[in-house]
Amino acid sequence: MLLDHPSDGPAAIRTQIGAIFVSLELSRSTWLVTSLSPGKGEKMSKHGVEAGDLADLLKLFAELKCKAQGRTGEIYPIITIQEAGLDGFWLHRALQQEGVESHVVDPASIATPRRRRRAKTDRLDGETLLRTLLAYKRGEPRVCAMVVAPTPEEEDRRRLCRERKTLIAERVEHVNRIKGLLFAQGTFDYVPLRRDRRKRLEALRTGDGHPLLPHLKAQIVRELDRLELLLNQIAAVEREQDALLAASRPAGEKTASDPSAMLLNLNGLGPNFAAVLWSEVFWRQFANRRQVASYAGLAATPWRSGGIEREQGVSKAGNPRLRTTMIQLAWLWVRHQPQSALTQWFKANSVRGKKRTIVALARKLLVALWKYVTAGVVIEGAVMKTAA
Repeated sequence: MLLDHPSDGPAAIRTQIGAIFVSLELSRSTWLVTSLSPGKGEKMSKHGVEAGDLADLLKLFAELKCKAQGRTGEIYPIITIQEAGLDGFWLHRALQQEGVESHVVDPASIATPRRRRRAKTDRLDGETLLRTLLAYKRGEPRVCAMVVAPTPEEEDRRRLCRERKTLIAERVEHVNRIKGLLFAQGTFDYVPLRRDRRKRLEALRTGDGHPLLPHLKAQIVRELDRLELLLNQIAAVEREQDALLAASRPAGEKTASDPSAMLLNLNGLGPNFAAVLWSEVFWRQFANRRQVASYAGLAATPWRSGGIEREQGVSKAGNPRLRTTMIQLAWLWVRHQPQSALTQWFKANSVRGKKRTIVALARKLLVALWKYVTAGVVIEGAVMKTAA
């Protein structure tokens, strides 16, 4: 039977770290604020604040500081923690501007009970966040993973790549819908992405030789209207993306400190791949190659216990957009860089299965590109684009 016994000795918060610890459980209607202040024993206080009311939250922080000062005679700073989620990073930045030490944690990195049925409420989550913050500030290793919050400019820069991916997915939906409508009528050779799509629509016949019925034709025309709107929006986003890459190079020079220009120098990497890599991964700092692979969710996850040893595949716990891009780029790397050492490694090990080996190649390629843009280490055997 598991029992939670309160500590009889002095708590670490009052003897080692002089601060008021606060966790924020955010929702669309109410923010649950859980706090632990010096001079109050082990009791956690809970307060509710209307969602989005920053002024009321700061007023609550001021009251907590006044109460702690009245109990102990000292003024303590406030340290907050919140989960990364729907609210983004605006509250984190606002608190930092007010002089509050704020942390954003990856919720998937917080340890939870492994009972089959575990209780979950905002109150319990707030207490868990607070205990996690205490452990993190005490310096306990790997207690959680804090998120590196991007600046507003960095966050805005990566919107272009993400919007383009969304628009392309919508384009695929409309193309498939048009093809499906015609397939049911026995028409198989219509390509909606061709420039003469409307002209060819007029000449289409069903499988039994009849012209398209009026309602079916009208529906396809409306689908084409939406498709053409998407094509114009994709073109506009790509123009903005190219302008952003060009603006990253001072006076059009391709310097060694410019990640986007360095990536574009490699054969097989176009503007879209360079923009995704630049905006999703190479805007931040990494200490080692393991952190790079882990950020993309391409790190291995072994299962070893006693005599049991097996691999579970990649963790898939990182950036899904980066992971998808790296798998696509790995296939293109094999095609456009056949003489590189990474391609030779892939060909030598693909007998174990191409799907498994291409994921490993994606991890190796990401680490190699990271070394290339940060330290200037050229990938062995890689071919550079010839100057125009």
